[in-house]
Amino acid sequence: MLLDGEAWQSRFRDFRSEAWRLETLPEYRVPQEEDSIRSFLSGERIDPHTYANAYTDDLRRLRGEGRSKGRVHVVTRPLTPYLEYEFMYYEAHVRAGEEIRILDVTGRTDPLAGVQDFWMFDRRQVVLMHYGADGTQIGRELYEGDVRPFLDHQRVALAESVPFEEYVKGLDVRAG
Repeated sequence: MLLDGEAWQSRFRDFRSEAWRLETLPEYRVPQEEDSIRSFLSGERIDPHTYANAYTDDLRRLRGEGRSKGRVHVVTRPLTPYLEYEFMYYEAHVRAGEEIRILDVTGRTDPLAGVQDFWMFDRRQVVLMHYGADGTQIGRELYEGDVRPFLDHQRVALAESVPFEEYVKGLDVRAG
């Protein structure tokens, strides 16, 4: 079943304890980000200590309710300009309560090679994220099979990754 609109948004509103994402791409093309990416590439930065928007407000609310949102992003160095841009926001998101981890596979075998991006809600519902070769999202699909392989993907991703803040220590991609 393809998810869009209210059916998609309800996943984020109605989960009970955890919304978790695996990101595997070096670039995502999101129309709503185009202006801010251009600004970033021209040298503009946000202050992650003071930055706030609807997403960070929601992260704080979720944390206050005892719910969590997290992700692991698989990366290789050198980071793409898009990842440098995304990392700027990751710092603000971590400060607001998102549990972000980085799995760097530079010079090593990717333990999640071939696994596509997905969201998992409460460790019982999986939504497969479909992207074109350029990182443009082309669809979201409610997975109707056994979720155990995705639980294993999550276990591997968490075991093989490091917290975002630890990863970026010493990298020249941080804002502010």
